[in-house]
Amino acid sequence: MNLQKIILVFLTMGIIMVACKKDDAPVDDIIQIDETPYQLNYGNLPPPDLPTDNVLTVQGVKLGKMLFYDKLLSEGEKQACADCHRQSDGFSDTLRLSLGVDELEGKRQAMPIFNMAWHTNQFFWDGRANLLRDQALLPIQDVLEMKETLEDVIAKLSAEPTYRDQFSRTFGSDEITSEKMALAMEQFMLSIISNDSKYDKFLAGNAQLSESEERGRVLFFQEYNPFFPDDSGADCAHCHGGDNFENDLYMNNGLDTDAEFTDIGREEVTMDVADRAKFKVPTLRNIAVTFPYMHDGRFRTLEEVVNHYNEGIKESTTADQTVLNTMATGLLLTEQDKVDLVNFLHTLTDETFLNNEEYKSPF
Repeated sequence: MNLQKIILVFLTMGIIMVACKKDDAPVDDIIQIDETPYQLNYGNLPPPDLPTDNVLTVQGVKLGKMLFYDKLLSEGEKQACADCHRQSDGFSDTLRLSLGVDELEGKRQAMPIFNMAWHTNQFFWDGRANLLRDQALLPIQDVLEMKETLEDVIAKLSAEPTYRDQFSRTFGSDEITSEKMALAMEQFMLSIISNDSKYDKFLAGNAQLSESEERGRVLFFQEYNPFFPDDSGADCAHCHGGDNFENDLYMNNGLDTDAEFTDIGREEVTMDVADRAKFKVPTLRNIAVTFPYMHDGRFRTLEEVVNHYNEGIKESTTADQTVLNTMATGLLLTEQDKVDLVNFLHTLTDETFLNNEEYKSPF
């Protein structure tokens, strides 16, 4: 065998060995999609109406949590979604108006993020996001908030092998798109549930309310009745009823007169003057830790909120009539009534939710 044939044999053997290595690559090295369902623990709350086109999976919720806590989503990697929605504060912000990457104030107070699966009337104070997945992307692009482009976020995430791997586990492909980001973040936010407050335990027969809390509970659910003052309540459940203590409506609760409106609220979305100064009615779950209150954070304490409804209602053309009906007399609450009502509101705090390891940062 001459030298040329020997060289040809070795080259052929090398090619075969390389080909075999490629063909024989362990399947375990290829990241597969993992569609293991995420088990949503909603306890005694009614079954939520979850999106059928974005089924919650373990890997999807994990990816959404990674994105929620990652500062890569903002300009200069200065801020994550979680910086304005902290778990210890009910996934809200204790600042009146949150600060963005340039230390600029946002337009409205940061809404709490939990029990989103039971919200059926859009998202944000004015409802400008139809679905939770739509809401997820808007703060990223808001110049007052995270001030980043989706294209830049995708480029930054695509440069990270950890993210490419997690997108593969979630969606079956390591291609990162804004649509996939939104779906994953929707999954994580839908997984955040609060259902274990003292009041929930009371309803289940596993806790007792104090005398003051019980009086507050009665006042909360009892209707306002100026003709029988001794039987008149605070009528809170009119707007904050049901299992989630809200009514899926947009309302004007008498904060300002027409001349004082500085934020037209829902009207900005619907272009209907009848929606002027109407805002999404928020849940009262965990209300004691999600201060300040109202769309502009004008009230710092629950006592201020109670005083507003008791004696501070202002008349305007779009204010809810039930609220306006109390203007002549106020809610007739005594000082002790106010204390009792606030004490009851504290029973809606869910320490299990506030400390749940499943919702904490993965980093």
